[in-house]
Amino acid sequence: MNLRTVLASAALAALTASLFLTIRYDGSSTDPAGLFWWYAACWVLFAAGLLALRRVPAGSVVPMLLAGAVTVAVTGLVGPPQTSTDLYRYAWDGRVQSAGISPYDHTPQDPALAPLRDPWLFPTGAACTGPYLAPVPHTGSTPHCTRINRPAVHTIYPPVAEAYFLAVDQLAPSDARHKPLQIGAALISLGVTGALLLILRRAGSDLRNAAYWAWCPAVPVEAVNNAHIDILGVLLAVTGLGLAAVPAMARRTAGGLLIGAAIATKLMPAVVLPGALAGVRRVRDAAVVLLPAAAFAALAYLPYVLLSHGSVFGYLGGYVEEEGYDDPSAASRYSLLRLVLPDTWVFPVLVTVVAGVCVYVMWRGDQQRPWSGALLVTGWSFALLTPGYSWYALLLVALVALDGRWEWLAIALAGAAVYLLGPRFGYQAALSNVAYGAAATLVLTATVMRLWAATKWAGPGTEATMPPAETRHNP
Repeated sequence: MNLRTVLASAALAALTASLFLTIRYDGSSTDPAGLFWWYAACWVLFAAGLLALRRVPAGSVVPMLLAGAVTVAVTGLVGPPQTSTDLYRYAWDGRVQSAGISPYDHTPQDPALAPLRDPWLFPTGAACTGPYLAPVPHTGSTPHCTRINRPAVHTIYPPVAEAYFLAVDQLAPSDARHKPLQIGAALISLGVTGALLLILRRAGSDLRNAAYWAWCPAVPVEAVNNAHIDILGVLLAVTGLGLAAVPAMARRTAGGLLIGAAIATKLMPAVVLPGALAGVRRVRDAAVVLLPAAAFAALAYLPYVLLSHGSVFGYLGGYVEEEGYDDPSAASRYSLLRLVLPDTWVFPVLVTVVAGVCVYVMWRGDQQRPWSGALLVTGWSFALLTPGYSWYALLLVALVALDGRWEWLAIALAGAAVYLLGPRFGYQAALSNVAYGAAATLVLTATVMRLWAATKWAGPGTEATMPPAETRHNP
């Protein structure tokens, strides 16, 4: 083992140790600032690991990358969910379905489902004194509560996600609690790493770029420890984009189906569709992707529509309102736009800018690299929406791994800062402005530098052409 490999191994070991300590640090409710600094330290070590990996001999890259992917993912299994309670809703939805009941028909606190409750998800008595526990209506003097957030509202998750929750519940031992969902998420995250490597190899890109995903601190924290269902949407979207890059009609159709499955998992992966249509000039070629995606997303809902008595969209509308996406003056939504625009202008400008990016991607994008356009649309959507939940950026991280433009990772770190530090600073727009503003500045600066490098590469008196992919996308 040469010195460069030793240094990369040391950086990876330091990252793994830091992630272990971060996930074991129980400070989300008592010391959010301290938890964020632990997490930020992981990102510093992540950057060091990426730089060290650049100097590892080519023959050792994939073994080291895969070893790191496994050890980083495993750190997410060392404790229960630390910064999110969404996993408990997943477990409940799976249990409800195993009992033959539609997850869309009842809220968790509905007395009709009381026979399905157990002390893990529905503690009583003294166990109801901890953080992140919601009271449940009951008779008698003994307190009743639940770990499930928003127990008075119906589930929000689309049908592919619900099918996954059911599968995990069916396969898991009855007393396994949170671990099956975490283990499932860890395996899916490794599946994403494998898909990235296959796509990068076929595209002739640097396989080291897969480390942007495999070693990213967001993966063990958000995808594994918190087991966010976004991870399944990421796997489906990434694989779909990889197939959409192949000219063969059958492959592009399969890519459309997988993107439709991703949308039927978490809706958000719909932002990759403009990338999947990059460079398409004929309606027929667009339909090859769009029709399978739309058909799969619609048909996935059909079994639940037939089985449910209530709306299969659950709390979706209430969630949009609760998070302030329907109100430009609410909390920290659209905070960067609100710095320079009146609130009444925010929606029109947002729609115009995102639509302009989509049109640019579809008209000027590279059909053989659909993830590049998908990254642009996803990144600028996040930068302008300024979401307050850090796990949304898992899709962005995977797109960075495909495309190599590392500066977009700053958007993911900004989301984590807003989410973790929000309680400390009262979820003020100023926090979002600082975090997302710094990230957007880095993205713009890096973009200008890439354009300058491209012009310099072309040289005087010649037509400007982009340098090779490795020069464009690697630091």
